Amino acid sequence: MKNKFNLNLPKTKFPMKACLTKNELTILKQWEKDNLYKKILNTKKNKKKFILHDGPPYANGNIHIGHAFNKILKDIIIKFKNMHGYYTSFIPGWDCHGLPIEQKVEEILKKKNEKISKKQFRIECRKYALEQIKKQKKDFIRLGIFADWLNPYLTMNFKTEANIIRTLGKIIENNYIYKGKKPVHWCTKCLSSLAGAEVDYLKKKTLTCYVMFNIINIDFFKKKINIKIENYNISFLIWTTTPWTIPANRAIVLNPEIYYQLIKIDKNIIIIAKNLVNIIMNKKKIIKWKVLLEIKGKFFKNILIKNPINNKISSLIIDNYVSEKSGTGIVHMAPNHGLDDYNICNKYKITCLENIIDKKGFFKNGIHPELNKINIFSSEKIITKILTEKNSLFLLDNYIHNYPYCWRHKIPIIYISTPQWFISIDQNLRKLAKKLIKKVKWIPNWGYERMNLMLDKRPDWCISRQRIWGIPIPLFINKKTQKIHINSLKFIEKIACMIEKKGIQAWWDLDPKIFLGQDAILYEKVVDVLDVWFDSGSTYYSIIKQIKEFKNNKIDIYLEGNDQYRGWFISSLIISTAIDNNIPYKTVISHGFTVDNNGKKMSKSLGNIIKPQNIINTLGSDILRLWVASTDYTNEINISSDILQRITETYRRIRNTVRFLLSNLDQFIPEKDIIQKENMLILDKWIIHKTKIVQNKIIKYYNNYNIKNVIQEIMQFCSIDLGSIYFDIIKDRQYTFKKKSIERLSCQTSLYMILESLVRWIAPILSFTAHEIWNYIPGKRSKYVFTEEWYSKLFYLSSNNKMNYEYWNDIFIFKNEINKIIEYARNKKIIGSSLEANIIVFVNKNIYKKLIILGSELRFLLLVSNISFYYEEKTSIDKLIQNFKIRKSKYSKCKRCWYYSKNIINNICDRCELNTIGNGEKRLFI
Repeated sequence: MKNKFNLNLPKTKFPMKACLTKNELTILKQWEKDNLYKKILNTKKNKKKFILHDGPPYANGNIHIGHAFNKILKDIIIKFKNMHGYYTSFIPGWDCHGLPIEQKVEEILKKKNEKISKKQFRIECRKYALEQIKKQKKDFIRLGIFADWLNPYLTMNFKTEANIIRTLGKIIENNYIYKGKKPVHWCTKCLSSLAGAEVDYLKKKTLTCYVMFNIINIDFFKKKINIKIENYNISFLIWTTTPWTIPANRAIVLNPEIYYQLIKIDKNIIIIAKNLVNIIMNKKKIIKWKVLLEIKGKFFKNILIKNPINNKISSLIIDNYVSEKSGTGIVHMAPNHGLDDYNICNKYKITCLENIIDKKGFFKNGIHPELNKINIFSSEKIITKILTEKNSLFLLDNYIHNYPYCWRHKIPIIYISTPQWFISIDQNLRKLAKKLIKKVKWIPNWGYERMNLMLDKRPDWCISRQRIWGIPIPLFINKKTQKIHINSLKFIEKIACMIEKKGIQAWWDLDPKIFLGQDAILYEKVVDVLDVWFDSGSTYYSIIKQIKEFKNNKIDIYLEGNDQYRGWFISSLIISTAIDNNIPYKTVISHGFTVDNNGKKMSKSLGNIIKPQNIINTLGSDILRLWVASTDYTNEINISSDILQRITETYRRIRNTVRFLLSNLDQFIPEKDIIQKENMLILDKWIIHKTKIVQNKIIKYYNNYNIKNVIQEIMQFCSIDLGSIYFDIIKDRQYTFKKKSIERLSCQTSLYMILESLVRWIAPILSFTAHEIWNYIPGKRSKYVFTEEWYSKLFYLSSNNKMNYEYWNDIFIFKNEINKIIEYARNKKIIGSSLEANIIVFVNKNIYKKLIILGSELRFLLLVSNISFYYEEKTSIDKLIQNFKIRKSKYSKCKRCWYYSKNIINNICDRCELNTIGNGEKRLFI
């Protein structure tokens, strides 16, 4: 376009369209070529260290939107800490052992119809995990994540495996490890115990039974409670949601202080908690019953009862464990199949017998003829039939409740008593950990209460698994005593050294005679492997403590999803506490799960899954990163096409702001053209003051990990402070003044300083775009914005200056009032453009004193061709404008600056003549 009026029109090669999907790939290649991650660390090598420890994702399958969210949020934190002057090494990790990988390898082998040795199976698992890591790493790099991708930590690295075993050794040394037979979560398909984090609780409709346990020593019972009763059957009524456990019953429990009633119904006398009688009778549809006696639970001591299925004697326990909230107020105890049952029975020296079921969930032979080899989940009809035949079934009822499911197989799981290895939580560990978590900063702050509750409810940690692909528990057990060898700690270090050289197969290949000599015949090798949560929970010791530069540093942040309170957060806490009574992290940040626009969990069946790869390939990584930054991650995180469209609009606004800044810095050379603070126009000083305020807020939000507010502050600044105020006001000076006039260079200096600040603010979030912008900013600079720190040349207006920041706040309030008048005039068709306006206002004395300072430059602030202002003594202080008049200017429009003026010759005003062929217009303020 021909510039016949010699205007300083905006000009830049910075494109309006981002073309992120294409440009990001080019930028990634450059980052990789220059090894940008190492370059950043080299610039900060003498700075204070900041450690964000990466919770290892599982090496299985492509990354999903939750993975992307988590890694991007971590990357934002790492990058802003780097901008804040920290040495921010970030080592990504992967969790590599465990059942899911075993299952995938088994599927592959099944398709090939291959059968291989356990040794070869472990080799295949390792190969499979490496393939998955390669895929996931590629996706993470594509997101713009800065990390030591050449040296990630893998829990299957030989050295890491060895260090995890050394970690186990330290816990054994501190006497927290024991072998026991107690109920653990068990999946009949995994054929292994499960960690708490591997259990999902889902709604399940269950057939529940009200079952009568007959009293055996009736005469003793009658005498004890001093009541004369005819020869009726007397029984305690229990309620259970797991009828299959009735054959495993060892006791029932009553509360000593609860009142129980002896109820006569037909020829039976049943005992039920008083406050639950009416509920049960209503369910049974019994209208009439007779209460023979009311008595506290403590008086039933020493009563013997009979198991209705196998006629074995069961004990009666009096304990406060029982409540009256549901059921019958009497609880059935099967200590092999319930943790509470086990703990209560153990408290009263009632031992577990052999399991009534096998590891696949089938009844063993000999429990009852009709139950032989019947699966427990299809045994309800048989159990109820047996109970009915024994006149012991009182009532059947359906009950909907949260039931534990295997997170992998999505099937109900059970408790089963098996020999396992445990970390003892009750051996002072719980108390120590509860004390330590008070020192941690929890974000959100409810994290403390959740972790405290987790510790309260946490049973002893079962760390053993019955799998092939995992880190072994390298112990020798005496066949008779089942105790570990006296030299176990020495052996562990030697075995760790072997594994460090040859991997975990070294344990499976080991001949016990090498360590035990002739005593080898007395011992057996442990064949269990460690829970994968022990692998990942050990990484503070197996990874971080092994890195020289981090050895003496505590980890600053653990950041994962909310599910990790029962996973990585607590496993890391327990291991750290057990080793040296220390906590591994200073701050724990948790985020919600990604859900669709309606708050529904993403699933294939609902068809609402959004893959990060699709977003990257259509919109670009920076849009995904901006979505992460714009969310309140402390709650559930919504994502949908509509949300991403709004995020794209936000991105466009930021990019357009940058484009305006760059286009108005054409031919600006910072080394020569920057105007010193004292020579800048006051309005330009005001925007620098405002920029510094915004920067301080942004840094504060970043440091509080409130990333959403960072974006809101940036958008407010771009849209309001710049877009609606400053940019509009300066266009006249920027476009119409002499190119190298003090007034225009003052404006460009402020634009330059704003851009230097803004590019740094967005760099942690819009990393690709910030890199692109950095290469367009004029002046000499380092190659990468990421090696920089916050822009330090911003300044404040002096508070002693009569045109200080507060002065400008009042002026802009006045400008808003004028805008309302202009809008009124537009609606009334008095004017079209604001520059057509000729305004007279009557104002209060306070604002009058401030306006008069600006003098004739006020019109350039208000974007009108003429403004006259007056005040009267009798005016309201609260009301800025008492009265006004507005009319269309009677003068002609300057074709160059568009202001209306009476002094126009050859289509341009005297002001523009001065700025083209004269010495240039002079301004002090605007």
